[in-house]
Amino acid sequence: MEKTQTNKKFIFIFATLILLGGSYGIYKYLHSLSHESTDDAQIEKNMNPIIPRVAGYVTKVYVKDNDFVKKGDTLFTIDDKDYLARVEEANAALVSAEGSYEASKADIGTAQANVSVSDANIQSAGGSIETAKIRLNRASNDFERYANLYKNRTITKQQFEQAEAAKLEAQSQLRILQEQQKASTFQKNVASARTTVSNKQAEVALSNIKRAQAVLKAAKLNLEYTIVTAVIDGQVSKISIQPGQFLQPGQSLFYIINNSEAWVIANFKETQLNKMIVGQKVTLKVDAYPDTEFNGTVASFSPATGARFSILPPDNATGNFVKTIQRLPVKISIDATNDNEKIKLLRPGMNVDVDVHIK
Repeated sequence: MEKTQTNKKFIFIFATLILLGGSYGIYKYLHSLSHESTDDAQIEKNMNPIIPRVAGYVTKVYVKDNDFVKKGDTLFTIDDKDYLARVEEANAALVSAEGSYEASKADIGTAQANVSVSDANIQSAGGSIETAKIRLNRASNDFERYANLYKNRTITKQQFEQAEAAKLEAQSQLRILQEQQKASTFQKNVASARTTVSNKQAEVALSNIKRAQAVLKAAKLNLEYTIVTAVIDGQVSKISIQPGQFLQPGQSLFYIINNSEAWVIANFKETQLNKMIVGQKVTLKVDAYPDTEFNGTVASFSPATGARFSILPPDNATGNFVKTIQRLPVKISIDATNDNEKIKLLRPGMNVDVDVHIK
């Protein structure tokens, strides 16, 4: 009798297990017809690296591990003595360049004034030369007349010599004026050349000013870079620097995690992608918060499988080929309808169960 009851209990338990297992199997089968799921998924957020732009020794660190910061908050400072000296040096170079430019402009003004004076002298000499030519022409005519009269003994020798002296004096005066005109022309050419040189010097001086301004701007920027600030609101990671430590430009120090925006990267098997498209709704369950469901949307598909982005991608060209199902990263955005405070609780790298509604 007891054996019969034991058999009945066993049969009942076995039937119950079969019923439950069959029900679960039917449920999973029906679920798979309209869903694709994976547990190979993680939370992702923007992680802004903190990288100094200038070299130097850390003077003070203003944040601690895991601190929350606002955009513009000072994270740490670098010794700025060298950069202050470079700003002063650049300022002095700029003042010197501006002085050279002003001197070049003054030389241009002087050279242009000399050109104007030479022009006036040339014009004045030109008028005097014309007058001297008239006087010379009249003196030459008088001399020829007096010479004929002197031959005929009509005038005295003294009168002839006076006419000759007047002619020679007119010739001499004309030569003097012509030499003065040549000298004024030469001075004008020299002044014009000097003007050209001064203009070139002014252009060079102006270029030196622009270069000095650029150097000063760069020096001021480098001085500003000695104060490293947060570029976004977020939470800092572990701080791995301390006062007195020497930093190099481009050295990655720590991160600021942007907690206001998160998404999921889910690695689906290639056999699961047949019915998945962008825009499908997704249910997300984070292992850290099992009682909370997040709504998401399929945002995009990776252009290649995850293995192709590895440092050493697999190469099956040896002949020992074993077919392995590959996984493709799928980006899933977390909808704005979710509680923003809960989204802030999510941390990059957390594991997520992803359920995509394909129908």
